[in-house]
Amino acid sequence: MKITFLGTGTSQGIPIIGSKHPVCLSTDSKDKRLRVSVLVAWDNYKYVIDCGPDFRYQMLRAGCDRIDGIVFTHEHSDHISGLDDIRPFYFKQGDIPIYAHKRVLKSLRKRFDYIFATENKYPGAPAVITNRIKNKPFKLKNLEVIPINGLHDTLQVFGFRFNDFAYLTDMKTVKDKEIKKIKGVKVLVVNALRIDSHRSHFNLEEALEFINKVNPETAYLTHISHLLGFHEKVEKTLPENVFLAYDGLEITI
Repeated sequence: MKITFLGTGTSQGIPIIGSKHPVCLSTDSKDKRLRVSVLVAWDNYKYVIDCGPDFRYQMLRAGCDRIDGIVFTHEHSDHISGLDDIRPFYFKQGDIPIYAHKRVLKSLRKRFDYIFATENKYPGAPAVITNRIKNKPFKLKNLEVIPINGLHDTLQVFGFRFNDFAYLTDMKTVKDKEIKKIKGVKVLVVNALRIDSHRSHFNLEEALEFINKVNPETAYLTHISHLLGFHEKVEKTLPENVFLAYDGLEITI
């Protein structure tokens, strides 16, 4: 299984428009972060987790010429607003499968009503095949995926386990019974927004505590804001098996 980090930034990305913060002015490519998303590939299959406003460029940068579907964690704009840019895939492949909680599907139908239209549909609009995710395992081709339920402040969000890989973003609260689902993973990806506490995201301390509970072989931090600090400096402070993810990073499990 190959994981490509398409984006590792928070909702505004780094650099933030108009910001003079030192991290936003950094010339280190690892400090430049698009909105958070990963590409998960195995055998001949490719799935994207989340589809934010940078989706088009992320697909171009990764050289991705097809996808088998999109899996959504939740409905915030930095995770769904790129859905229209599935059009090139739709034109080549036909209807694109999407997988999401019923609340997220409802939000997508409202925001992208023209994609879901069944009458008088605009001929250039893409189409999707909807698949509702509940808090129980589901199949993506030949692979069983296990949802991990959590809270983003008070909003329900899903993380996902793909065999020995688990991906959680925008988490603030995860119950012990959900943590048990990801015990034994080799690679864990989890959000770490900044140093100071935040009402709806793990900060660095909370992310490291969560990693200790799960005890993976290796962990990567994502959904990072400029307030976490410079990539090079922060990574030197982390435990030896914990790393900051960065845009374009590829790992094989």
